[in-house]
Amino acid sequence: MYQGKCLCGAVQVTISGSINDIIHCHCSLCRKNSGTAFATNGFIQADEFSILKGQAQLSAFSFKPGRTRYFCAQCGSPVYSANIDDPTRLRIRLGLLDSDITERPVSHNFITSKANWEDLDAQLPRYQAFEPTRTQRVK
Repeated sequence: MYQGKCLCGAVQVTISGSINDIIHCHCSLCRKNSGTAFATNGFIQADEFSILKGQAQLSAFSFKPGRTRYFCAQCGSPVYSANIDDPTRLRIRLGLLDSDITERPVSHNFITSKANWEDLDAQLPRYQAFEPTRTQRVK
């Protein structure tokens, strides 16, 4: 079972099943919606998804007919997307989840529209907190 919530905690969700077809999507729509270089999305069964808290806090946006993105009206966090062509599945942004997941991404998609500053093979340093130079600038 997976649990998650939006940034402000107004919307809380649970997923009782697995997460399938996890991808890093680099399309311009996902980049704009997430404000990042890519969005990590996975599919879940609609009947295994529950909104525990905050149903009234959800707002919706349809960029394409039949495809609706639901997000927290308070903090703007993406919660899930629904497609009228396949009502049995929902797409969820994995950043919403607080639980560790066992499934893993299978691919980077739409890489021809990736951000020009995104280097998929970058060997950048990795830190457990802020980069060391940040503490020197914050004083």
